[in-house]
Amino acid sequence: MNIKNANTRFLESSTLSIEDLMKLYNTTYNGINDEKIISTNRTKYGRNEFSPPKRTTIFVRIIKALLDPFVVILLILATVSLIIDVIIPKGTNKDFSTVIIILAMVAISVFLKVYQEAKSQRAVSSLTQMIDITTAIKRNGITKERPLEDVVVGDIIMLAAGDLIPSDSRIIFAKDLFISESSLTGESHHVEKFINTTDPNSTLLDRDNLAFMGTNVISGAGIALSIVVGEDTIFGDISKTVTKKEEKTSFEKGISSVSWLLIRFMIVMVPFVLLINGFLKNDWLGSILFALSIAVGLTPEMLPMIVTTSLSKGAVTMSKKEVIFKELSGIQNMGAMDILCTDKTGTLTKNIIVVENHHNLQGKSDIRVLRHAFLNSYYQTGLRNLIDNSIIDKTDSLKSIEPTLQNLEENFIKIDEIPFDFKRKRMSVVIQDKLDKVQLITKGAVEEMLSISSFVEYDGKVVPLTNELKKMVTAQVNTLNDKGMRVIAVSQKTSQSLNKTCTVEDESDMVLIGYLSFLDPIKESSEEAIKSLEKLGINVKVLTGDNERVTTEIARRLNIDTSYVLLGSQMDKMTDEEIESIVMKTHIFAKLAPNQKARLVMIMKNMGHVVGFLGDGINDAPAMKVADVGISVHDAVDIAKETAPVILLRKDLNVLYDSVVESRTVYLNMLKYIKITASSNFGNMFSVLIASIFLPFLPMLPLHILILNLVYDISCLTIPWDNVDKEQIKAPLPWETKSIRKFMLWFGPISSILDVVTFGVLFWYLLPKEFGGTAFSVLNVGQQAQFIMMFHAGWFVLSMISQTLIIHLIRSEKTPFLKTSASWSLMLSGLIGSALIIALPYTSIGTKMNLMKVPFEFYYWLIGITVVYILLTSVIKKIFIKRYKKLI
Repeated sequence: MNIKNANTRFLESSTLSIEDLMKLYNTTYNGINDEKIISTNRTKYGRNEFSPPKRTTIFVRIIKALLDPFVVILLILATVSLIIDVIIPKGTNKDFSTVIIILAMVAISVFLKVYQEAKSQRAVSSLTQMIDITTAIKRNGITKERPLEDVVVGDIIMLAAGDLIPSDSRIIFAKDLFISESSLTGESHHVEKFINTTDPNSTLLDRDNLAFMGTNVISGAGIALSIVVGEDTIFGDISKTVTKKEEKTSFEKGISSVSWLLIRFMIVMVPFVLLINGFLKNDWLGSILFALSIAVGLTPEMLPMIVTTSLSKGAVTMSKKEVIFKELSGIQNMGAMDILCTDKTGTLTKNIIVVENHHNLQGKSDIRVLRHAFLNSYYQTGLRNLIDNSIIDKTDSLKSIEPTLQNLEENFIKIDEIPFDFKRKRMSVVIQDKLDKVQLITKGAVEEMLSISSFVEYDGKVVPLTNELKKMVTAQVNTLNDKGMRVIAVSQKTSQSLNKTCTVEDESDMVLIGYLSFLDPIKESSEEAIKSLEKLGINVKVLTGDNERVTTEIARRLNIDTSYVLLGSQMDKMTDEEIESIVMKTHIFAKLAPNQKARLVMIMKNMGHVVGFLGDGINDAPAMKVADVGISVHDAVDIAKETAPVILLRKDLNVLYDSVVESRTVYLNMLKYIKITASSNFGNMFSVLIASIFLPFLPMLPLHILILNLVYDISCLTIPWDNVDKEQIKAPLPWETKSIRKFMLWFGPISSILDVVTFGVLFWYLLPKEFGGTAFSVLNVGQQAQFIMMFHAGWFVLSMISQTLIIHLIRSEKTPFLKTSASWSLMLSGLIGSALIIALPYTSIGTKMNLMKVPFEFYYWLIGITVVYILLTSVIKKIFIKRYKKLI
């Protein structure tokens, strides 16, 4: 079905009668009753699916990888080397080695990045498939939750608060049905829907009997007839014509800032090296190649691949611990989180609500109160929750011994209802018995019920609700709340005028008959989980719509600070600045509306905190959307699962603790590579700069620098699997680009000091000794060539040893090898890389690379210099930690 015809059908559906629509699409109020019709409608009007996103081809992925700033630099260097080493020289003087090595580095970097990206995309795809979003479809008189893609044109969709609209639909029943259309219009206000036909000349969005795919039910109840599905919907049309430019996350901005920081270092150092060597050695061609090699040496070309590998590894690991990340970049925010806002139900408590008692206003158990509550819960079709289920279960359990609870479903019929919403905090049903008695039954939060009740049943009589009786009810409820019990009140009134359509205005002058108390036991693991999160530097705050007494009692049992409690009503009278002054010392926020939860999250974010919000209800969606880390659970309402980038497969703070630990581990290992490689490369290149000034020859050939960089980078590929000390993850880890610059400037020069010592030992002692005590300047040309080859080999080996050692020396704040150790894979890769570099001067390949074995005495010096290097680095590390309070 093309878009034009689909739009025409959808527009026409708003002007046709419901009966005509049902005939047109072969359906009834009981839904489609024939599988053949379902199949026919699916074939005729299409599936409720979107074409999968156009998969990025291998070619496009390779092009994107080649456009990475570091890879671009390598390609420029390869091009310059090609011109200087291959195109300009004649005959046998052509040298392809530098070009080949640079291109090999590019190939390895691009291949691994493309491979890991494809692997991570497959991982995210398989993980997100574990998150089910369903809709209630009525077929053949039976309502069943089915996947969204099962919807066909003609299906009857049952709507309640929290549901996503699964297709473009016509409303055929509505009771105070309010829908948020912000996903289409961007407007925050909610639109009420009706069933009446609309003016055919009105615009699409003005037709209030239509509901659009992708919007969500805020409150009320409704029934919709599916008219347009899949890509033919308005949502599908927009998604195909509008390309939304995604805003970069703080993590992506951080990675980009690191890249440009290193590029700026390169821009400063490379011209400096070029000019010094060009003027002092009068070999401009060689100096250009050497300067280009310095640029390669400063380039952590494996950075994109290390980042991708770390994130995908973290996502897969966390999925095994029952945490699904829909966006890999969210892992860094999880590790940086320092405030967690959570509801109490199901997180701090077991989410098993049980009716403890059903009291009349004299405080005595009264089966009549339970009966009225049951009729309200059973017949309401809006937001069915745990309280309704517990009331129904309690009634069912007492039917065998309480005759007045038997056959209630058969003795009453529902006339109308007023669904629950978060502003009124109550719900009502109108029922009629077999004697035609019409009754309005309302249940809800005690304060709200007192506000609509003018009378009470007390001691068998209906009397006016006086201030004294209000105080008595409040005192009884407070006593129950102080025991950690939730309380809802039940009111009713009888009037034959209620047999028509009922409105909120009818919820007045009611008779309060009693209340029910509920207990949701605290999870045994909650207290320990909160302590564990606090040890990670995460400030846990409880944000709930429940009253302050119940919340405070539960918090007290869990040893959460209850010194300060902020209510939603108090927030409304305060400015953001006033809330800022108390928000950090307050841990209990009660009686909050959805927008108040979101406001609190924004205030804490604006104060510089990284805020996570854990919720599962429609009232949590606004806060999850503005939080740095929106977290929901697999059985949450649809809009909550859709909003949150992180889904817990088990609603438990211990699961969240595990995900924070793993997120920080992933982030720390990425930082290790960035900081250690940047400082190590910077130190080596700084050494080259110093040597270029004092040595009569280049301290290392361009080819040597390239080989050294290639072997070192390959040995670093195992960093994502490195161990992390518990002490390193005990505090949030926000992204700090400035810390990388400080790290480079502190630890880079350490290796330079040792390099200069090595230069001196080789140039003035060891190598002259090898040539009978003759200085370099006195040697003949052949001897000078051998001298230079041995010098290059000595520093070649030292550079690899120092780069490998620095990983182990500053990967942790603890003493390396004694109190902490790297993973076996990282140690093995470092040993293999070092062994390869040490062995190279003794091979024919090394000879072709102008490397020559050094005197054996050099290795004694190497051991001594290495010991000094370890001691000096350890001292600087302690000073650095003392000054900046942390290492990585």
